[in-house]
Amino acid sequence: MQQDPNITNNKKLFYSLISIEEVTQPLTENRPAPLFQDYTLIIVSEGQGWVEADERRFPVEKGAGFLFDAGAIHRIQAGEKGLCFYRIAFEIIGRGNSGHSWKERLSMSGILRPGPVSCRPYSQCALLLEAICHSRRSPEEIEGFAGHIRFQELLLLIMRANAAALKTRDEHEAVQRSIRYMQEHFSEPVTVDQLAEVAGVGRARYTRIFKEMTGRIPLEYLNGLRIERAQQQLLLTDDRLHDIALTVGYSNEYYFNRRFKGSVGVTPGQYRSLHQEGLRVFAPFLEDYLLALGIVPVAQFSHPQWGKQEYLSLEQVPTFDISTGDWDGLSRFMPELIMLDDGFQRWHLEECRRIAPLLRLPFHQEDWRATLHSAAAIFGRTERVREIIRNYEHRAKRAKQQLSRIVKDRSVAFLRLSSCGITLYGCEELGYTGGVLHHDLGLQPHPLVRELTRGQKRVNLTAEELSHLNADHLFITFDRQEGEGRELLDTSLWKRLPAVRSGCVYEVDFMAWMNYGVLSHQRKIEDVLRVLA
Repeated sequence: MQQDPNITNNKKLFYSLISIEEVTQPLTENRPAPLFQDYTLIIVSEGQGWVEADERRFPVEKGAGFLFDAGAIHRIQAGEKGLCFYRIAFEIIGRGNSGHSWKERLSMSGILRPGPVSCRPYSQCALLLEAICHSRRSPEEIEGFAGHIRFQELLLLIMRANAAALKTRDEHEAVQRSIRYMQEHFSEPVTVDQLAEVAGVGRARYTRIFKEMTGRIPLEYLNGLRIERAQQQLLLTDDRLHDIALTVGYSNEYYFNRRFKGSVGVTPGQYRSLHQEGLRVFAPFLEDYLLALGIVPVAQFSHPQWGKQEYLSLEQVPTFDISTGDWDGLSRFMPELIMLDDGFQRWHLEECRRIAPLLRLPFHQEDWRATLHSAAAIFGRTERVREIIRNYEHRAKRAKQQLSRIVKDRSVAFLRLSSCGITLYGCEELGYTGGVLHHDLGLQPHPLVRELTRGQKRVNLTAEELSHLNADHLFITFDRQEGEGRELLDTSLWKRLPAVRSGCVYEVDFMAWMNYGVLSHQRKIEDVLRVLA
């Protein structure tokens, strides 16, 4: 039998250095990643700070490193003493016995994997980093070659330092698997021994790794899941307390009451009374749904880079910067209920529970109708939902008819731009825009959109893929949190796009288009009609 040249034993990997730079960030500055980045390794030389990747936050300090997949969206933030680091871009080329070569995925390339990496001993890493920088600055060709050799030495040092940590990393992935099991079976009797068995890790080590990852021991985490679901049932149903206790995994109502009050600060009965008229609510990222129901929050969220949701016209409502963690500042608005969606962990908003009872609203992503129903049930306004949905669908139908006569078969695509890269949104009923543009309004997606985003909400585009996006109309928005990346608009690559040449590129409001609410979707329809009709 002929052997596959891509089998690991016959595969050779080549790590090719692209660039290296020394970066200094002053106090608390946020630094976005460069446009069209390749695989990226950062190694901290001084100070401390944080790296955010895949909506998770990792602390970094001198001697620490972090490895990013190509095109990964991330952010680097300096701490109180600032942050200095080396940023190294490289690519991986695989080659089999047949001589055929291919670009290699970082996650499949052996010891190197995305995420935190150890760079010890740092003194040896530092010498190699300085030597690489010196070689890259030299005009002599032989020094350029020396820089590549020293880069291989640096990777070898890092690989050896992380080989021992690979087993631990696999254990973390196994513990994460047990967390998913817990989230699916929280209403059943679950023991630490069971969870450790799911992970395939000894009980003592399992508990230690679990606490490192979540900040809580397994049974505390399980209780949190049960209380969260009980909060939803208390406000969304009329079920008896006894039935709710059994449904979420507690054997009796008395124990349920005790655990609930210990976690939330009020009894289940007191919590259920929160749906009364005139309730003071803070609901970051969910204000769209509240306003649609005729409820004005006591404060609206804001963000240093994103700003606030201007399209909601909440000029008279004070703002609260969710990035500050200033819970004393939030308490001045005297909220009686804090309502969150699935993104609360990214901003550490679970700490808001010290200010007022907290509810994680069942959030149905693209199914904004289901989310609206859930919010309406909490405030006793379910009778309004049918009218809100009917009005939206009537407006969308009229717009679709109007556009069908004007736009006809011309293609449309939507891009989110930042210094981290270019993101193309899908055409199925996934993500912030697909359901409105291509379903509700019936606009024709460009074939490349179908090809690249099949079954996905969004994908990061390479420069080559962007060059093939010859849609007739482009809607774009800029993500200021990651750095807008407007320099792309001055490149020849961008200027050659057909929609750019014909003047059919339309910039839209980031906060209005990166949202699922009914008011957000109405704004999308208005924006499309304004430029296409």
